[in-house]
Amino acid sequence: MVSSMACEGRGLEAGEALVRFRQELSACLWLRGDALFELMDAVTGAGRAGSLPYLSLEPAFRRGHGMIYQALREGRIDEQALRDLLVAVRPADWPLVFAIDASTYPRPEAEASPERQWHHLGSAGSQGDGAVPGWSFQWLSQVSFARDSWTAPQDQVRVSRQDATRRAAEQVIAHSARLRAAGETGVPLYLLDAGYDEAPLTWDLRGHLDRVQVLVRVRSDRVLYRDPPARVPGRPGRTRLHGARFACKDPGTWGTPDQELVLDDEKYGQVSVQAWGGLHPKLFCRGPFAGFARPPVIKGHLIRVTVTRLPNGRRPPGPLWLWRAGGPAVPDLDLIWRAYLHRFDIEHTYRFAKHGLGWDKAALRHPDQVSRWTWLIIAALTQLRLARALAEDHRHRWERALAPGRLTPGRVRRDFGRLAAMAGTPARPPKPSRPGPGRPKGRTSTPATRYPVITKDRRKASKG
Repeated sequence: MVSSMACEGRGLEAGEALVRFRQELSACLWLRGDALFELMDAVTGAGRAGSLPYLSLEPAFRRGHGMIYQALREGRIDEQALRDLLVAVRPADWPLVFAIDASTYPRPEAEASPERQWHHLGSAGSQGDGAVPGWSFQWLSQVSFARDSWTAPQDQVRVSRQDATRRAAEQVIAHSARLRAAGETGVPLYLLDAGYDEAPLTWDLRGHLDRVQVLVRVRSDRVLYRDPPARVPGRPGRTRLHGARFACKDPGTWGTPDQELVLDDEKYGQVSVQAWGGLHPKLFCRGPFAGFARPPVIKGHLIRVTVTRLPNGRRPPGPLWLWRAGGPAVPDLDLIWRAYLHRFDIEHTYRFAKHGLGWDKAALRHPDQVSRWTWLIIAALTQLRLARALAEDHRHRWERALAPGRLTPGRVRRDFGRLAAMAGTPARPPKPSRPGPGRPKGRTSTPATRYPVITKDRRKASKG
């Protein structure tokens, strides 16, 4: 199997990596593992399917359509082993830069589905119109600095609107520990959007900031504070927590930056990066800090990034403000601005997972079923990335030709059926069976329990 791949001139190493990943992935699927594995192969190599039963028509799925729902309902996945596997097969030549973001799995009419909340169709922390009942799943993906739409998802958890920041901290701690266990000695950088609170995130990571660093986008109207002046000995009164203001909208409060980087980039024109250290937000003893006798002082770097043009010719937006905490004492400004611009690559991954692989099209009732389905989607994306160096380009007439190894996820998918047949499947064939007797006469089904959408009382939240 592997030798035939090498004979095609695509590389023995890529073929071995794909075969090894498929074998080790099969070991992570405990109950109904064969059906789960074939379902993953079906969605990886299928065309655009409208719903789950259509995947049973794919050659890779050798079972009946009812087995798809049975596998997602009764199947079990060793999630910790799968996370270890995804870290082990991560792209070794990509930088240690990881994006964290959440996307909504909409279930607006599923009244029999429990634990639904109102989520924006974008990220978990977004506000505004377009909210829909459903579940939100938060992915952690490695990003590259190449000009393509590839990422390497390595973790996912289900989050609510209230605990997205806390769960992100847990993901960072667990994922960085896996990196170190895999032999990685560098300090990983984690990128988050403005829907996450930078102060609670930094506080939750306070015991790990020497081994990780986080970069969070903040609003352009934020106000931070410098350290207060030294207290005069013998002067009565309480010790001050905050000094001079730093308002992002008021350049008069900025002062001289501690670091500055100016360069010319082929894509973005003149790039300017400025950093101020030792700043902290004003916090209160509520929300994540409820029960504190006095709010903590959480310090970090505030970074301002501006560019003169965008690659697509659009007008460049206003300055990008970023909160940076952890890692080396002196931030690497060149790494920071390049890394955060690639944070948006994870949105391309979500778009392909939804529109290409049909992640949000599966009509599943329980969030645990959706979680298993999400793991299969992540495994499918990983398979496509590992098969990228082996795939042939079956382009349409209106598409431009791409060099080998430069194919998009959609184009690799067109050739994955051939590659999967060459790599073989560790899934066992189905056992021969015959149709059952059907439903006994007079038997009726029990109506499913209805669950209301979980909402948060804003008045109580404001009083807290």
